[in-house]
Amino acid sequence: MTNTSELVTTEPKPRVDRLTQRLRDPRPLLCGIVNVTPDSFSDGGSCLDHAAAVARGLRLADEGAGIIDVGGESTRPGSRQPGVAEELERVVPVIERLTRATSVPVSVDTSRAEVMRAAVAAGASMINDVRALQEPGAVRAAAELGVPVCLTHMLGSPATMQRDPRYDDVVGEVVAFLRRRVEECSEAGIPDGHVVVDPGFGFGKTLEHNLELLASLPTLGQLGLPIMVGLSRKAMLGQITGRPVRHRRTASATAAVLAVQRGARILRVHDVAATSDALKVLDALASVEVPR
Repeated sequence: MTNTSELVTTEPKPRVDRLTQRLRDPRPLLCGIVNVTPDSFSDGGSCLDHAAAVARGLRLADEGAGIIDVGGESTRPGSRQPGVAEELERVVPVIERLTRATSVPVSVDTSRAEVMRAAVAAGASMINDVRALQEPGAVRAAAELGVPVCLTHMLGSPATMQRDPRYDDVVGEVVAFLRRRVEECSEAGIPDGHVVVDPGFGFGKTLEHNLELLASLPTLGQLGLPIMVGLSRKAMLGQITGRPVRHRRTASATAAVLAVQRGARILRVHDVAATSDALKVLDALASVEVPR
């Protein structure tokens, strides 16, 4: 296993500063997914080998990703959480190699304080946490590390979240949860300029919940923080189109465009090139002045 005390951090502050500035840019930012797991819903096992994971990250960077998100825990419905040592061994070597090979900022997708600290020591510039820094020590670690964080709403845990999820008001409850998490981050010393929010599509939501959240992204925008969305290849798109996970690229790119139109700033995607092309079309249309 990698000894994190021996890792050499590659120019961490300039990367963090550039990423923080980019998060405030109104232009959409693509976050490419690298799952170093055997059981992720879309590409489980394809990047479990470190070399394959690094190669995928570099390919996503070449395709236009502005962030490379590396995760060692599958959070698909019903998944089990790996041990800390196992998660560290999956992600730390990949992050270290990616940060040496590309200037694109690397994010670590984790909920554990130990993994956050090791990942940032290896060069990660952001923490993406589906549990919104609620695990023991996570808020403190994020505050001390001084990197941007993404807070995601999830009902329950990956093992239970899709067992009959219920809300009285899904939009109101998601916004209220994220507001509470943002306030706790602020109290811990994490500045608003380092916080991104994610409504958590598919994390304890039915198709109807997901569609209502997508339609209501402007309400989430009232928090005044950048919004990340993860719609890529999700089950909701399969429910809508009837297509298996590997054939949801078109639906994913369409959903990404719809999310941007409703205020999403960061798009966490598997298919960076296809999503980038879709956003170029949207951008071209937005630049046209229609005669009155």
